[in-house]
Amino acid sequence: MVAFCLAIPGLKPDGKAYLHSHMLGVLPQYRNTGLGRRLKMHQRENALARGIELIEWTFDPLEVKNAYFNIERLGAIVRRYVRNQYGASSSPLARGLPTDRCVAEWWISRQQERGAVCEGVRLPVDIAEIRGSDPMRARAIQNELADQFEAAFQRGLAVIGVERDDTWFTYLLGEAR
Repeated sequence: MVAFCLAIPGLKPDGKAYLHSHMLGVLPQYRNTGLGRRLKMHQRENALARGIELIEWTFDPLEVKNAYFNIERLGAIVRRYVRNQYGASSSPLARGLPTDRCVAEWWISRQQERGAVCEGVRLPVDIAEIRGSDPMRARAIQNELADQFEAAFQRGLAVIGVERDDTWFTYLLGEAR
């Protein structure tokens, strides 16, 4: 096995079924080959065949490569931010930081309509290096990111895209319909 995708069915408070995509993993030597996207597309087709229109999952907003994949490649949006979703973790992925997460919504039966970009929330593109070399600075960036996301989401905005340049990775916020 070189990759896997695991989802758990659930019900929203209104009784509608959805999938919580718990985990997608691809061995390092098979990454950047499109395998992860193919697994997500298979997950999508399977859900649609069962009448499910929404797949959700969480992701670390400091993992900019995952954010790009989720938002730009798949078309997910984000309207919720959860501080320390999984509690303290000894995982090398967490690197001692709280397990803050964005909740991705992937509306698979239709293309999500996105309004104009109103504002951006940005973090340094080298955040992975900062996490390893300066944990205090990484924690400050994480806190600022959380505050900005929560304020934007309270105003009804959603993450509807991302941009990257040589210095910044920017989450683009606007209206999702």
